[in-house]
Formats: sequence, C-alpha cells, structure tokens
Amino acid sequence: MIFCPKCGSILKTEKKGKKKYVVCSCGYKKETDEGMRLKEKYEHKTEKTEVVDKEKENIHPEAEEKCPKCDNNKAYFWTVQTRGGDESSTKFFKCTKCGHTWRDYS
Repeated sequence: MIFCPKCGSILKTEKKGKKKYVVCSCGYKKETDEGMRLKEKYEHKTEKTEVVDKEKENIHPEAEEKCPKCDNNKAYFWTVQTRGGDESSTKFFKCTKCGHTWRDYS
C-alpha cells in the first residue's frame, strides 16, 4: 500500500489511456509506472444462534428459576454475549412447563 504524502490516506490507482496515476481524495495525484493494485479483503463472520426447540431442550442445563408467566420453578438456561465484550453475558431462560422464554441481564 502506498500512502498519500499530503494527508496520509491510502492512495488508489487510476488509469487514463496508457498512463497510470496514484490519486487521493485530497487532490494529490502523481503519475506512476508501477503496476500496483489496491486489494480489499473482507471476511464475513457469521455467528450461529441456536434456538431451543422441543427436540433439543435436554441439551441445556436446568435451573431453579421462577417463570413469570406460569410460576413454574424450573427452566432451561443458556448465555449469549449480546453486548460489548467488556460487559457480562445475557442469560436466557425457557420454562420447562409452558415454554415461555425470558432473559436476565444481571
């Protein structure tokens, strides 16, 4: 990568006819004979979020937690990092009786 001597931004290549230039958004422009190209690489990372369904409920541990909907005292639970990495995880609960799902931020 080549940086602009005027503002420090990354220079882009531009071709007009047989001439090649390195240019910047600040207005800097210089003719070059180098065969350079600016490549950008993006990696898309996807995170898989698992939804608890009837067949997979038994893979989550149970906790003694009161359901706000039916007052049952047992629920499956799992944690997910829903906020910044420097903050605590969010704990999700799913009632073993009625299937109601809720979260606890503490």
